[in-house]
Amino acid sequence: MKKYVIYRHIGEISKLNNGWAKELNFISWSNREPVYDIRTWNENHTQYGKGVTITLKQMDTLKSLLNQI
Repeated sequence: MKKYVIYRHIGEISKLNNGWAKELNFISWSNREPVYDIRTWNENHTQYGKGVTITLKQMDTLKSLLNQI
């Protein structure tokens, strides 16, 4: 398991039937620069599923794209 620090829990996107939740967090993986992160987590954030990390610049682009919908 990778080392991580969740600096800010931004919000829950959805709750899964197994009790895990898909979340958006601001997180640092392996002592790297923090990034926005979307992935599933168990209730106490000790286990996680596959996800995607997004830099601040990418998040700005994503926000602009979503605003166009």
